[in-house]
Amino acid sequence: MKTNTDSQKIEELLTRWVETIYPSREILEKTLKKGKKLVIYHGVDPTAPHLHLGHSTNYLLLKKFQELGHQVILLIGDFTARIGDPTGKNTARKNLTKEEVLENCKNYKKQAGKILDFKSRTNPALLKFNSQWLSKFTLEDVINLTAKFTNQRMIERDMFQERIKEKKPIWLNEFLYPLLQGYDSVAMNVDVEVGGNDQTFNMLVGRELMKDYKNKEKFVISTPLLINPKTGKKLMSKSEGNFIALDYAPNEIYGKIMALPDEVIIPCFKLCTEVSIKNIDEIEKELKLKKTNPRDLKANLAREIVTLYYNKEAALKAEEEFNRIFKDKKNPSNVPEVIVKEKKINILDLLVRADLVSSKSEAKRLVLQGGVKINNEIQKDWQKIIEIEKGDILRAGKRKFVKIK
Repeated sequence: MKTNTDSQKIEELLTRWVETIYPSREILEKTLKKGKKLVIYHGVDPTAPHLHLGHSTNYLLLKKFQELGHQVILLIGDFTARIGDPTGKNTARKNLTKEEVLENCKNYKKQAGKILDFKSRTNPALLKFNSQWLSKFTLEDVINLTAKFTNQRMIERDMFQERIKEKKPIWLNEFLYPLLQGYDSVAMNVDVEVGGNDQTFNMLVGRELMKDYKNKEKFVISTPLLINPKTGKKLMSKSEGNFIALDYAPNEIYGKIMALPDEVIIPCFKLCTEVSIKNIDEIEKELKLKKTNPRDLKANLAREIVTLYYNKEAALKAEEEFNRIFKDKKNPSNVPEVIVKEKKINILDLLVRADLVSSKSEAKRLVLQGGVKINNEIQKDWQKIIEIEKGDILRAGKRKFVKIK
């Protein structure tokens, strides 16, 4: 028997964190209200070691399905990651080795587990790897799979058309990617696939393969990407190294959210938190009417997100630390220490030695930008020889501090 609470949850998962439902929202809604338990999956290729806030839209949606008793699967594309998804790319992705892929995804379960419940006694989320079936494919299997789609269907994709115009190569293995991702649905016999709207083509390939192999309808739910409405660009990107990871420390998550532009406050509230839509609408009104300082709303957002991935206490401590550094202009309460044996050292070498930057070129750029301080004094000369004293506080950028030991 469906309760009002269940009906509310169904309404939320059909609207919140959702852009489009195939074949339609109405059909999925009827299926859910009949009480049928579905198998829902989201796949992620481990092309980098971190899951980030851009992924959280999918996991928050899956969480609602899990709370209603449906079987949720997080699929690691450890096989497909070695091919490389061509979606949105004007050049072929770098081929990753098996070792690189496994290293990247070793903490994915822990990261996604901050939202999904992998430990439930009654309905745990499952973790699967698509190498389990794709690595067993024979040449005959591949030929049979490629016979399901035409070259014209694949080549019509936007990024391939762009490459043709720019006379850039399109590799045959890139045509295989959506077919292999689509076969994941067949191998797991799923009812629903959830993924970002940039994955719609690949997910719909899986929908067609389910009809062909299983004579079964598969629902596809595309979720909105976290976009800066002002620039139209992705706010989080693994390939560009611009993201807020789900396993970052509370202070780092809080600080990075406070550094986001004001125009993404509402999209982040809607897609990255569980704050009610009613409350978000009120926040949006306050923002439009300029009744509240955007900084205060961003602080609210930062607290909500840190609380979601840690707890309320961690969020309050992160806020206190942030205000200590940026409002009160004090050093952090706990500054990591580094040992520097030299009495005199070039500032670029010092930054690298303190592990505040990855290279001397990055250090030089940071100095020239005025982003390096020693004992709160800005360093402008990248050729300067620093006389080291125990207890010196070295700062790189806004949030990196070390104390000389």
